[in-house]
Amino acid sequence: MNKKRLGILGSGYLSGIVVDAWKQGLLEDYEIVGVMGRTPETVSEMAKKAGCVACLTLDELLAQKPDYIAEAASVQMVKDSAEKILSSGSSMIVLSIGAFADQEFYEKAQKTAKENGTRIYIASGAVGGFDVLRTVSLMGQATAGIETRKGPASLKNTPLFEEHLMTDTEETHVFSGNAREAIGLLPTKVNVAVASSLATVGPENTSVNITSVPGFVGDDHKITAEIDGVKAVVDIYSSTSAIAGWSVVAVLRNIVSPVVF
Repeated sequence: MNKKRLGILGSGYLSGIVVDAWKQGLLEDYEIVGVMGRTPETVSEMAKKAGCVACLTLDELLAQKPDYIAEAASVQMVKDSAEKILSSGSSMIVLSIGAFADQEFYEKAQKTAKENGTRIYIASGAVGGFDVLRTVSLMGQATAGIETRKGPASLKNTPLFEEHLMTDTEETHVFSGNAREAIGLLPTKVNVAVASSLATVGPENTSVNITSVPGFVGDDHKITAEIDGVKAVVDIYSSTSAIAGWSVVAVLRNIVSPVVF
């Protein structure tokens, strides 16, 4: 069987997890053909590890004719590159799901994929249970929400951070709104909220609450989808972002698996 050609968009820590998984033999149905990033040194290093072409532009990456491009870069990178990737004949595995909080962009990306016979695969990132959340939402008029608990340090350099959070001894509720509003304030912090909303009732209708917890390390996400008579709750804690990179590996394995979970 011919191996699928895989391109990687991003040359940081999470992309490195995908390359390492490939080297461990966990992606044996793929050949990595190119890595693209903004920093020549890291791109070169990762490409050398994968035995592929180092690319500094999207055109260079697409020239390698990948069947799939795994993105682990940024929300802006997804918005800047998705249409070109999907129209070129490559499907995308997207980790920076916050890009799809923009409904107009989301609809345009879907339309592009459909017109070109390509697909967008949403990587679960630091959350799971999309199947049950989606199932409940299909059964009726659902309500959905996500409660996130974070350590105050993780809110630094965001509009939600205030110095007193670092010395508070009690939990502080710092955000209440919907998933679209959350991603607008925290573009790199709440991909989980957007992913959950896409699996349920959409960014406008998924409630998001964020609480700062003194001394807390990592993120704890409690996602709920509910209709009359059925309630699904997914609760995931992670102290490391590594789970996001591994979720891309899981999607890639599922794509080629004879049994799809």
